[in-house]
Amino acid sequence: MRFGFLGGCALVAIAASAPQIAYAQQTSAAPASEAAASGVDDIVVTAQRRVDTVQNTAIALTAITGDELARRGLTNVNQLQDTVPSLEVVPAFGGGQPQFRLRGVGFDDYATNNASTVGVYVDDVAYPVPVTTQSALFDIERVEVLRGPQGTLYGRNTTGGAINFISRKPTAQLSAGVNLEYGRYDQFKGEAFVSGPLSDTLRFRVAAITEQGGGFQTNRTTGQSLGDANRVSAKGTLEWKPSATATISLNVHGGYDKSQLTGLYLFKDFTTHGYGLGTPGLIPADTDTTKTGWGFSPTFAALAGVSSSARPLRNNVGQGGSLNAAIDLTDNVRLTSISAYDYYRRRELQSWDASNANESELFWKSDVYVFSQEVRLSSTQKSALNWVAGAYYSNQVQHEGFLSDFTNSLGFIVDTHYRQKVQSISGFGQVSYDVTPKLTLVGGLRYEHETRKLRDFGTSIGPVTTFTNGNRDTGLDEVSGKAGLEFRPQKGLLLYANVSRGVKSGGFTVYNSPNSNQIDPFKPEVLYAYEVGVKADIGPKLRIDASAFYYDYRDQQVLGTVLSQQSGLIGRITNAPKSKIWGGEVEVVLAPVQGLKITQSVGYKYGEYSKYEAIDPTSLAGSIGNFTATTIDQAGKALPIARWSYQGSVAYTVPLGGYALEAAGDYAFRDKLPSFLGATYDLDKRWIANATLTLRPEQGNWSIGLYGRNIFNEKYDLVRNYFLPNAKVAQPGRPATYGVQLGYHF
Repeated sequence: MRFGFLGGCALVAIAASAPQIAYAQQTSAAPASEAAASGVDDIVVTAQRRVDTVQNTAIALTAITGDELARRGLTNVNQLQDTVPSLEVVPAFGGGQPQFRLRGVGFDDYATNNASTVGVYVDDVAYPVPVTTQSALFDIERVEVLRGPQGTLYGRNTTGGAINFISRKPTAQLSAGVNLEYGRYDQFKGEAFVSGPLSDTLRFRVAAITEQGGGFQTNRTTGQSLGDANRVSAKGTLEWKPSATATISLNVHGGYDKSQLTGLYLFKDFTTHGYGLGTPGLIPADTDTTKTGWGFSPTFAALAGVSSSARPLRNNVGQGGSLNAAIDLTDNVRLTSISAYDYYRRRELQSWDASNANESELFWKSDVYVFSQEVRLSSTQKSALNWVAGAYYSNQVQHEGFLSDFTNSLGFIVDTHYRQKVQSISGFGQVSYDVTPKLTLVGGLRYEHETRKLRDFGTSIGPVTTFTNGNRDTGLDEVSGKAGLEFRPQKGLLLYANVSRGVKSGGFTVYNSPNSNQIDPFKPEVLYAYEVGVKADIGPKLRIDASAFYYDYRDQQVLGTVLSQQSGLIGRITNAPKSKIWGGEVEVVLAPVQGLKITQSVGYKYGEYSKYEAIDPTSLAGSIGNFTATTIDQAGKALPIARWSYQGSVAYTVPLGGYALEAAGDYAFRDKLPSFLGATYDLDKRWIANATLTLRPEQGNWSIGLYGRNIFNEKYDLVRNYFLPNAKVAQPGRPATYGVQLGYHF
């Protein structure tokens, strides 16, 4: 019986995208002459809380424009893993809980109550609960992915890095547009915006997106289809400039996701228990990954509030708003205030045995409320001394329960539920000082106090037996920081070195369990990061960026097991005292002739435990009330991370007598991603290739294009896992898709 045991470098500075396509999100038409311009361009970012270019920012940073995101069809943060080097995002059991990993720094947890190693921000507002990052991303100006600890400039603590999405701003002139996309499996996406002035001091922008269809799976028994999307999101912005020194922006957003899930498939034969059904049966492994299965007992469906004939689905709602005020107090001091509130409701029905056997089905019921307030003071004039200082407060409340149906495997249904409240307050700051015109020193500090309270955790087994494990408290009081050196010996060349200390919150393991020690807190993890890098523009047509890093991990949070004398081994997040990761990344951007751009990047990382005694599951002995087990030394054992990644793109724009035709392709390789569960659950290495062909006028406001994604129909899995060990399941990646894109704007 297995309750809740999780089934489950440097620098690539620029995602130097292909020449920009005149998508409808743009506020004005992009002439073909611009799109075909030769030379290596740069992207303006605000990663260091000031406006600068990627090439002048001395950290490992990837920036991608919103037009490039649109061309590749990316509307979810998970999809960035095939665009951003050294990033992996694994959906736990194929559902809505993402597990982020940057440069091997990650966290495995299918529950939703713990913080991620990678912070996700939308317009400077943090999303501290990973499941809430799954809302649609659209009308985006750019995304910035920062590697390594970022606590001296950002509100939340992280050890892996940060992903920042920056929305498009209201425009000074009236503009509007629409993008339409239709493709294989009746997949449809429609996106529209309207933006402009309401008065001399007030501007607005409203944008919306819908995604429909696209399901590529069928039930292996009944032939029913599965996987159609049904998502709608909208957001609006009011920007008020009451004076030349003040800007106040109000953002509201909301949407729902009533999509069917992508189903799991059986990658090994499934021998059912046959509990209450007579003799066990055999469901053969699926040889076709577009086949899946599901089934929900009437009793379980009634408890979940769904029909027993329902397909795996989600019924999620997200809504919120933020108020951002920036006021120049003096010629060189700006005060910024960001107040935000977000609510996220998760209802998700999953079949974790990928069949109608009713042996392991799940229903998630979560409500998350987050209020945050950030205040910053910063310098605004470029001078020898540049600085940022701020304070951040967050209040996070979460009510969660999940039902696990083991009716036909163990003979009962399990109900686990809890409440959690997290309060965090921190102060942070960073200073850079130009010792000489070529040499800059950087220093930053952060102090954070956090309380994390778990309340009313309980697991009910069957209709009458209830185990209440009580309440738990944890928290942190930690200082982190950064020291750096930047050297610019000549124009177009930046050398840098950074040392930083990052911290990630501790927490609780809230899986199905009658054991009181299951929810004992695990400790925060600490990461000491050392990095050196170079950013070099070699003439106008060649760019080479590279960096190398070494990470010294302390108390790394690892999903493992602990011993309960009452029930044996139970899954719980533990701390590995010492571990390490090292690696590097190189990116080359080349624009050899007019209209042609080529990007190539490669990354490598490797990690291992230095000190870690883990329980040896093969040593379990004894009986109920007297179980024993021994430990095994994991020192020198490799961490389960993908070692190699490789990505690239090629784009060529040809003038055609008043028109421009652009052919673009991108491709990504990810090495084998090992699983802590053993080699059976490793994700195989894989290649993904995409292509687009777009026609637009040189001076005009429309575009038409063809696209292909996963054009070689690579068969790969996004996750492999099990909930009960007899049903080994995986979620397949999308097969080859193709379609047409249309855009119009004015």
